Amino acid sequence: MLPGPEEIAAAVHALRKGEPVAFPTETVYGLGADALSEHAVARVFQLKGRPANNPLIVHVADPEAARDLSTAWDTRAQALARAFWPGPLSIIVPKSGRIPSLVTAGLPHVALRCPAHPAALALLTAFRGPLVGPSANPSGAVSPTTSAHVRQAFPTLLILEGGPCARGIESTVVSLAHTRPRVLRPGVISAAQLAAVLGVPVDSPENLSIAASTPLPSPGLLPSHYAPAAQTLLLSAPDILSDESRLANAVVLHHSPLALPRPARAIRMPDAAPDYAARLYAALRDADALHPHVILIERPEPRGPDAHIWIAVLDRLLRAAAPRP
Repeated sequence: MLPGPEEIAAAVHALRKGEPVAFPTETVYGLGADALSEHAVARVFQLKGRPANNPLIVHVADPEAARDLSTAWDTRAQALARAFWPGPLSIIVPKSGRIPSLVTAGLPHVALRCPAHPAALALLTAFRGPLVGPSANPSGAVSPTTSAHVRQAFPTLLILEGGPCARGIESTVVSLAHTRPRVLRPGVISAAQLAAVLGVPVDSPENLSIAASTPLPSPGLLPSHYAPAAQTLLLSAPDILSDESRLANAVVLHHSPLALPRPARAIRMPDAAPDYAARLYAALRDADALHPHVILIERPEPRGPDAHIWIAVLDRLLRAAAPRP
């Protein structure tokens, strides 16, 4: 079910008053606010408990709106937008002075994205301006892929309903601020796909993380992120099965057949990478809801034609299982 004109109008009214609004995208639900209002952006940071060194992605309705927010929206950026927008690709380019420095953690570049969800596009079109849209959840916690997930964290927030998010993990982030393009956060769009459009190599550093005290060049780079409340371990199948006493108080997320002893609790994950990605965050929340001592996740290995999606999934799992700060 998609929001109608009245719901969109109510959301626009709230945004114009500087209030945050949750909206669906194809990746995760975003916490929207006027990207050109420092006060509205500060409210997002406050509501999420987000560190000020972690920049936000700015959502736009089309490439023309993106061009207005950058001092150097060049032919590379236009080619990527033409190929992948609307869609799960965020493009980092030099920012214009219209964007508050709070949005970009004080850095001179901004990540721009046009989401591929009719509700998000309707909201952006009606608002007639750009919106920041970090995941609509407390900072560091599991991202929301349904409106119910958002409601659990923010009971009084205005939420536009858009159904479950089709992609389920955050966008690929590519930076055009380096000597050659570089993927900073992996997603369902691969470095190889970007390179095919640009006609030049695109760097794809795996498991990139930056010291938590420095301005981050992209969202999603904190070492601990996307984390359930329960302790989370990322293990091979043999390692999961090696300790039956631990299994008694665990929830197991697995994608291959496992002969788990009873009464072990388990959530079977899809075998296909796109389906696994779409299910991931909801499965982590389902596991947490069972209040286990530990969540044991069978480590997926990048393989097959969707290896880049497995890499993106593994990036999220490694951060979900990282030691807490």
